[in-house]
Amino acid sequence: MGVVAGGEAFLRGEGITLRFGGITALHEVAFAVRQGSLQTIIGPNGAGKTSLFNVITGLYRMDGGEIFLENRRLSYLPTHAVARAGIVRTFQNLELFSNMSVLENVLTGGHLLTRYGGLDWCFRTPRFRREEAQLLERAEAALAFVGLSAQEEAPADSLPFGSARLLEIARALCAEPRVLLLDEPAAGLNLRETVVLGDIIRRIVDRGVTVVMVEHDMDLVMRISDHVLVLNYGEVIASGTPAEVQKDAGVIAAYLGEA
Repeated sequence: MGVVAGGEAFLRGEGITLRFGGITALHEVAFAVRQGSLQTIIGPNGAGKTSLFNVITGLYRMDGGEIFLENRRLSYLPTHAVARAGIVRTFQNLELFSNMSVLENVLTGGHLLTRYGGLDWCFRTPRFRREEAQLLERAEAALAFVGLSAQEEAPADSLPFGSARLLEIARALCAEPRVLLLDEPAAGLNLRETVVLGDIIRRIVDRGVTVVMVEHDMDLVMRISDHVLVLNYGEVIASGTPAEVQKDAGVIAAYLGEA
């Protein structure tokens, strides 16, 4: 399930199963995401959406299944190896460094790509200076992309909530992801902020980044998604375009209950 027509899967999962003791959080979940598309995962609370993100990124070790990025097997890799492969995520709750500036927060995301060692850092070698200059350039570009250039020297904890959400996205973009996982990016945002967020996410996709999003705001989901995957009780119950999923009887029952 979850295959998007018109292109082979770029990121895919097969038979993903996750258990916590006697509780099955995910059961034989399969998904496929086309490169350069936006796929959104929806479902009632407790459906397994964030658990699936945690499995993909290596935070949780799944009990069965496989995950591939293109033809590379990512199953059971540690989090840092998944990130180096090009999968970067944000979290439901803000995970900013409050004692650092806006720019410094973004720089932390980009250090994933640096290759200099401890001696380079100690002696400020040409390699160190070159990579740090490149990192600064990427960080400033990411802040400009989300509209936060004017706040780059401000303390991160001084930002309003909506801007802090955008800062998290900028930090993820600084790592130059091939796949960006967004976990409820619109949570806590007002209508205007949500519209701005949706436009930024679509611009990210237009740049060729594959985006997978968990989201509860159905207006946002239906407006910007290319494909929607629906989970309920840890299983895939529907997959298709936003229009197809919106009319699916199983999805309606999961959200509204059956008569």
